[in-house]
Amino acid sequence: MKTFRFLVIAAASVALSAGSGSAQPIFDAEWTALFDGNDLSQWRKVGNEKWEVIDGAIYGEGITQKYGYLATKKTYRDFDLSLRFKCEADGNSGVYLHTAFEGDTPRVVAGRQVEIDRVIGHHTGGVYGDGKGWVAWPAPQHETAIRPNDWNDMLIQVHGKHYVVELNGVEVLNFTYPSPVAEEGVIALQLHSGGEGRMRFKDIYVRDLTAR
Repeated sequence: MKTFRFLVIAAASVALSAGSGSAQPIFDAEWTALFDGNDLSQWRKVGNEKWEVIDGAIYGEGITQKYGYLATKKTYRDFDLSLRFKCEADGNSGVYLHTAFEGDTPRVVAGRQVEIDRVIGHHTGGVYGDGKGWVAWPAPQHETAIRPNDWNDMLIQVHGKHYVVELNGVEVLNFTYPSPVAEEGVIALQLHSGGEGRMRFKDIYVRDLTAR
């Protein structure tokens, strides 16, 4: 099932490259795992929240009143990211893109997030950040694509300034971002401030499409 899905993703990637106006991504790039179900060797913790591996998934829990992140050690520019997530408490989360932090602190100095929130109508799949608040969000008919108490499949495609987000097989966002503050940085999983968040992530795969 996942092989078929990846073939569909690859086909969609080629279609998105046409007329983008940016350097052509490398569409024959291989999918690689960012998490093997055993350890967090490809990630670094930013902040003081709890991140650990439980039953083959990354478990994140807010234990202070501040934000917390689990960031990749590698930076990305153009990429496809596929993952599964499950919300286990109130308090939203997100997947940060093109991100930079102030030293080892959880203060984000560049980047934006693809929102994750199990509350219907809270724009899961929308883009928020860059000091601008909401940049783009799903149409009302797509707000119910989230499964509040179950595992969710998310695909994020970032090709130059063209962003596509699929949630549980539904394309909830497709737009061109005219003025991103940063166009390269780490990918980071977020726990919101307030100590409420409890999240699980697994099956995390990335295709690095950037010519280096």
